[in-house]
Amino acid sequence: MAFIDCHFYSDSLGVSASMYVILPQPAQNQIGMASASYGTTKHPTLYLLHGLSDDHTIWMRRTSIERYAAKLGIAVVMPAVNRSFYTDMAAGPKYWTFISEELPAIARSFFPLAEERELNYAAGLSMGGYGAMKLALTHPDRFAAAASLSGSVDISHRALNFPDDFKLIYDDVKTIKGSKNDLFYLAEQVHASKGPKPSLFQCCGTEDFLYEDNIRFRNYCRELGLDLTYEEEPGEHEWGYWDRKIQNVLNWLPLPART
Repeated sequence: MAFIDCHFYSDSLGVSASMYVILPQPAQNQIGMASASYGTTKHPTLYLLHGLSDDHTIWMRRTSIERYAAKLGIAVVMPAVNRSFYTDMAAGPKYWTFISEELPAIARSFFPLAEERELNYAAGLSMGGYGAMKLALTHPDRFAAAASLSGSVDISHRALNFPDDFKLIYDDVKTIKGSKNDLFYLAEQVHASKGPKPSLFQCCGTEDFLYEDNIRFRNYCRELGLDLTYEEEPGEHEWGYWDRKIQNVLNWLPLPART
């Protein structure tokens, strides 16, 4: 794999932004590292999102994502969005516009990343799990699959319990429910649509403080009949769990057959 520490200017944010990118490299003699490639000019791409207290470096620092992705032959884009909850903030930058519109266009202008829906996926942990689901449920025409690891998936409930943490993002947290920032609302919209529907993966440890939130979202997706794969096991909100589960996510992704 090639590893790129990329810094660039964002029109959406009005400041310089950062992302880590890993790209497939079909090496033959690299010791201890399996490599794969689809033999295409542009790579299947996973947008891998960080949590509330982290940044774009965290997946590389706390997991072996480079090694896991190498054997599958996919690119991984890991952007920084601060504490934005992947939202155009009421009192801050437009991070939703950045992550959903500007970032994919910029990344594809820099690197050979596929544009086709069936070759684009999103995943994340905690706040990033929310962001990944929000990307795929808002833009099911752009993302074939999304995965949430211990995600903050019931954001209207979470915000009402901690209003001071969210007022800079949403202003009035009572407006979240039933809005474009509510995953339950977005799931219902996808269900009602005649358009494409992304495959969803959700997991959460049974000792995680977000476990009940995840159960509510799981049950709602099942009621709607969405294509949801759900896994749970003993586990807390910590990196040992996420390092294990991101491997499951990568194996679950609906990657095309290699040529």
